[in-house]
Amino acid sequence: MYMPRKIDRFLKEWKNDKDRKPLIVKGCRQIGKTESIRHFAADNYESVIEINFVEEPKYEMIISDGYKTDDIIKNISLIDPSKRFIEGKTLIFFDEIQKFPDIATSLKFFNQDGRFDVICSGSMLGINYRKIESNSVGNKHDFIMRSMDFEEFLWAKGYDDSFRDNLLKHMLELKPFSELELSVCRSLFLDYCVLGGMPAVVSRYIESGTFEGSLELQRQLIDDYKEDVRKYAEGVDQTRILNVFNRIAPQLAKENKKFQISKVAKGARFRDYRGCIEWLSDAGVVNVCNCLNFPELPLKGNSDEDVFKLYFADSGLLVAMLDDEAQDDLRANKNLGVYKGALYENIVGEALVKSDCKLYYYRREDSTLEQDFFMRTADSLVPVEVKAENGRSKSLRTLIESDKYPDIRFGVKLFGGNIGYINNVYSFPYYCTFLLKEFLKKLSQ
Repeated sequence: MYMPRKIDRFLKEWKNDKDRKPLIVKGCRQIGKTESIRHFAADNYESVIEINFVEEPKYEMIISDGYKTDDIIKNISLIDPSKRFIEGKTLIFFDEIQKFPDIATSLKFFNQDGRFDVICSGSMLGINYRKIESNSVGNKHDFIMRSMDFEEFLWAKGYDDSFRDNLLKHMLELKPFSELELSVCRSLFLDYCVLGGMPAVVSRYIESGTFEGSLELQRQLIDDYKEDVRKYAEGVDQTRILNVFNRIAPQLAKENKKFQISKVAKGARFRDYRGCIEWLSDAGVVNVCNCLNFPELPLKGNSDEDVFKLYFADSGLLVAMLDDEAQDDLRANKNLGVYKGALYENIVGEALVKSDCKLYYYRREDSTLEQDFFMRTADSLVPVEVKAENGRSKSLRTLIESDKYPDIRFGVKLFGGNIGYINNVYSFPYYCTFLLKEFLKKLSQ
């Protein structure tokens, strides 16, 4: 069963662009890159040439005569004469190119040649991407693919775009959801929280209708990521990377979620671990949320790179890191326990990144003022608060009401309640987060 993904629409647009360049699909492992590209290829090309450099390392020899299109096609045909190269009707799909980044040099020649479409993909591409970028600059198009967001999860459950449009309409009209709508959406969102967005996990759930086997799949993913660290972490201490990875969940469970290197290992110093954070971020495993120096526009350049929070790029990874007792309570009773705040904050951060937003937070050291996230409109900075409980939003009100923060005119609260608006604060249920960027865009029009 193929589950529709947002990349499907992008691939169609790419194919319809007469000036299309070779495409590189970036993203971490097991998020569905290969399956989506194969699905697209089967519907749009008479011939598909798929080469996987992990499964078939012999194809690394195809550049032995150089990187020009004719030389590469000749060598592919020498290895497998059954592959058909039909001009204008063939897609060449280079998969797992993190194993062989040198193939990116050929994209310049494929782009100039124009007879064949080319898509490249691979796990852990961020690690080798600097080399790939230097080899193919100006001759390729990039697309970042991530695990399934809540909208894609809704598609997998059988809901069409009218369901999404209805949610957005409620937000724009500030019309509270009915009890039935709240009940259905909360149930769907809690299931998504437990599962995360990894396609294999979601597919198992869709097919079985239960959480059976989901934890085993999530924990296998954790093991696979750790194996990737051992396989691809060159020039960076692998033990330190794993130490950071293993400490993300416990530190998120604390009230102060700032990631503290000193808690990773005895005597740990930031300068020894900076490369580990960058490695996990480049690999697509974590989302880094930097602390603003001051809550004002512009955001770029207005943050401290040494002060940050770390979130998992897929909340299913956080769920998989919980202890057995928490796992049982979560799946049986939908009780998030001590990790409630951590999970909701992680999943909001994840949704913002999947909406192409960078993550920032603010914490004033000389007071209790702290804000979880920030977004922006054309002329306003928008603080976003994630509430595990429906309590007061003291920091949010301070940022909006104080003359010290002229760029802030209103804020957003995400919580377990219904839609509302009071004192320049828009309140939305957690499950509306994936629509927040579109809401702000329409609000400022």
